[in-house]
Amino acid sequence: MTNPLDRIAAALERLSPPPPPPADPHIHPAYTWRSESLITVRRFAPLALDMLIGVDRQKAALIANLRHLATGYAAQDVLLWGARGTGKSALVKSAVAALQGEARDVTSPGDLALVEVSDLSGLPALFDALARVDRAFVVFIDDLGFDVPADARALRSILEGGAEPRPANVRLVVTANRRHLAARDIAEQESAINPRDSADDHMALADRFGLSLGFHALDQDGYLAIVAAYARANDLKFETSDAISWATRRGSRSGRVAWQFIVDLAGRAGRPL
Repeated sequence: MTNPLDRIAAALERLSPPPPPPADPHIHPAYTWRSESLITVRRFAPLALDMLIGVDRQKAALIANLRHLATGYAAQDVLLWGARGTGKSALVKSAVAALQGEARDVTSPGDLALVEVSDLSGLPALFDALARVDRAFVVFIDDLGFDVPADARALRSILEGGAEPRPANVRLVVTANRRHLAARDIAEQESAINPRDSADDHMALADRFGLSLGFHALDQDGYLAIVAAYARANDLKFETSDAISWATRRGSRSGRVAWQFIVDLAGRAGRPL
């Protein structure tokens, strides 16, 4: 007869299976960091860099900086900030993938992987794990923003001024809608002894990023150029008035809205993407 405790233990294991074994940090193109363990991203297939239109300056600056990192040269932490849906996250992933493509060439100077992080409290353990790996890593934090000042100060300490420096093979790349990351409270500034001190405290975190790249809302021509590029890549025909009407109904012109229009267009044409 089976012991009731054994049955209970087996049932608990089925409800909460053990975490998967940590992924090999040397071989995969992208990972996520969860429960202090590297998890392989099963399908890392970003857009080709030439599909990202209207951000040539940002593209060149990010690629150059990440190439330095992959080569083992000095590289900056990067903040990509600006309007929603303008390609900040897409550019980070596409840039890493492009450099990984270069690494397949025997003349390539180095190798690079992406690690996406959602819980900032796990960063020290992640840095410790990556420091022991002979590979360069982009630690990617997407859509970052702070409402609690203590959280912003903790990240500021990690970026610069902490007792233990980050490993040289790791740099942070962060996207945010706000240039200075932390919300600025008018009441807080009014109650401060020196309002400038309050503003400077909010800007201090953004200042820790050596490379700051701004992304701005698209005009109509820029939006239509992105729609046209997506349409060509997917062999779809579109009417300009239809694309403009879609953006008007959405109340926004951005790369994200352009892609959503293409999805709708393909669906209406009975086509997969």
